[in-house]
Amino acid sequence: RTPLASSIYIGIRKCCAELSSKPAQKLSRYGWYGNVRLQRFHIPEDAAVARWLFSVTRGQGFHCGQHNVTIHIRWGAPPVINPVGLVFPNATLWSHPLSLTLMVTSHSSMTFNLSNPAPGDWYLAAHLPRDDGRIEQKGFPSCSYFFQPQLSVRRAVDTPVLQQGIPLSQTAAPDRAVRLKVFVPAFASSLSISLTDCSSREEPESGSCSLVLRVGSSSLRDGPLTVNCSGVSCSATLSPPPWETWVRVVVESNHDNYTVTFTITSDSIVDCKPKSVGLKGDDDLKVLRGNSSSNSMSADNSSVITEVVDLSNSSTSLLTPVLSPGCVWSVPVLSEELDVLSLRFTPVNGPNVSVTHIHPTLLTFKRHIISHSSSLVHSKCMHNAWCHINKIWRNCVCVCMHMRMCSLCILVALFLGYGVHVNTSVPKAVIRLPFPHSTTWYLTLQLTCNSSDCGNVSVVSVVPEVYISACVEDCGTYGECRLLRSYSYLYSACVCKAGWSGWGCTDDSTAQSYGRQVTAALLLTLSNLLFLPPIVVAVKRCYITEASVYLFTMFFSTFYHACDQPGVAVLCIMDYDTLQYCDFLGSVCSIWVTILCMARVKDVFKYTLFMLGALLIAMSMQLDRRGLWNMLGPVLCAVLGMVTVWVYRGVKRRHCYPPSWQRWVFYLIPGITCALIGVCVYIFAETEDNYYYTHSLWHVLVASSVVFLLPPKEKNRETWSWTRGWSLSWSPRVCGYTLCQSSKDELYTVT
Repeated sequence: RTPLASSIYIGIRKCCAELSSKPAQKLSRYGWYGNVRLQRFHIPEDAAVARWLFSVTRGQGFHCGQHNVTIHIRWGAPPVINPVGLVFPNATLWSHPLSLTLMVTSHSSMTFNLSNPAPGDWYLAAHLPRDDGRIEQKGFPSCSYFFQPQLSVRRAVDTPVLQQGIPLSQTAAPDRAVRLKVFVPAFASSLSISLTDCSSREEPESGSCSLVLRVGSSSLRDGPLTVNCSGVSCSATLSPPPWETWVRVVVESNHDNYTVTFTITSDSIVDCKPKSVGLKGDDDLKVLRGNSSSNSMSADNSSVITEVVDLSNSSTSLLTPVLSPGCVWSVPVLSEELDVLSLRFTPVNGPNVSVTHIHPTLLTFKRHIISHSSSLVHSKCMHNAWCHINKIWRNCVCVCMHMRMCSLCILVALFLGYGVHVNTSVPKAVIRLPFPHSTTWYLTLQLTCNSSDCGNVSVVSVVPEVYISACVEDCGTYGECRLLRSYSYLYSACVCKAGWSGWGCTDDSTAQSYGRQVTAALLLTLSNLLFLPPIVVAVKRCYITEASVYLFTMFFSTFYHACDQPGVAVLCIMDYDTLQYCDFLGSVCSIWVTILCMARVKDVFKYTLFMLGALLIAMSMQLDRRGLWNMLGPVLCAVLGMVTVWVYRGVKRRHCYPPSWQRWVFYLIPGITCALIGVCVYIFAETEDNYYYTHSLWHVLVASSVVFLLPPKEKNRETWSWTRGWSLSWSPRVCGYTLCQSSKDELYTVT
């Protein structure tokens, strides 16, 4: 086709818009990555402009003041953030994402525009400032901020395709840029875009290309290649370009009143096609089957390499690869799924990879984020990837880890890549990449020498180990790797304990010492021994059921806090969830039975309420263990019943109940005071730093209040309520086949 015919064939381009919105989410203060609100947006291939609208609304309630909401944006993977300046694990390479700050009053919003955005998934992470460590009890009013992002994308439909080597005539106006796309084949080393035959309608004799040429897309970290054209022609070269993808080309007029006509041509150079070594003919299935059965043992893999080498050249050394006429030696890689978010890549021929100084050795690792055969989308989206290089022989090996082809990692700067060197003095190198991009990664290895001649050593053996795991080394001793979910997207992060912090819980700047950990464990467990006085008082006053509840609470609270310790001073006698459930259940039941005991109703009613309340409390604990009404509901019901009984007796007797002023002054008022102080400490004073002594004080105050609030022994109650009419020295008389009792039954009265 001629250039004119090509232009007519393309037709008229159209534009359309797409809108997408996410539900509002409640923001949290940043303490670890699980506190951020992660959102994912997809930008189509032909997007010309992307516009985000960020809205933050403050909930009604307390006076919260003004806070800054931080929004991080990254293309291809979740943002790697460090808002509190913590330490990353060794050999971790990461870059700061784009961060925006939004000051919130009652309702605030801001927009962010991006031209020529990179197609694919974009991730947003929003959070409030650093967590102050205060423990908020669930259900109490607090400051709340809700974050809702929206995306508007303007698409360029029917974008012309710029074919290789075929010139295309286009016209760029001040109000209309020329948008094209060109496909880059695999193994292309460079992509060139040339503009020729420039002419302007306003100045036809000048022959000047007053144009701006942009090649590529904007991913915030790397923008498009921009060239300001002047003269009759200009060109832009992208080296190396991304493989097997569409590259955008945008041409704009550099003057407000000029309309420029030009001819554009694309050309890609493919001078390096690797040859896959290690598999021949139908032996690939045999090798893969052998890998799965022998777990890639080096002895078995050596025989495979020997067979391949012998077929090519019987005199070649074992470690000498069979080089193709191209410039890269490609090694096939086997991927193995180890867990939900864990993946391991292994060379098919075994762990040893031959590296020469003549040509680079290339390993390809494909990391996809969507599993079409699974109901859980993004079930393969991993957290961290690292390359573990172990050099066996001498000299220096250049290692290049990158998302695009980088065969000349020694001669040119890495393009979106990471490079290391290993030699005899540094035989091992590690690279950790948190939240790697969901794309195809390439590992390039090449032997370098101090001089042009490497001597007798022209081939070395390198052991590359590439893993994708949920967390960095399982977050270490003082961390826990947790699986997180944002709608259908799965990811993971480390939550640290005992004062440790950082991306992999390796920052010990605020770590707790072993002595402090032991002190915290002893305070939280031994403070429960203060329930022994209430147990003794209850038994002495013949409240055996209440004493049993206190004993249950003391036992499970002691061992729950012994198991709940963040450090190494931990003792778990049973499952953590079981201990926590029993501790919460016993605490609420202790309050329930104490208040009902203070009401002093008939035994038949009291024990009925004991059982009914315990069953309802157990049910509510199963529904929501930390809910506000789990404790507030039973307390209010019991207090309401107790007050009703007390008022009824006071009205009936025409006297205040309890009638004794000593009971009020020395027992009720001190007990209520201890209980109120304990509740205030529990709700308002506890933080992560002072938890171990404020919560211990809560144990002491609650146990002390029970000692004061338990009513005295009933006058007509025998020593053991279930053996009324019996005594320890009493020998029952036998009347036929039944035990006889001479005392008559009396109605229960309350004094």
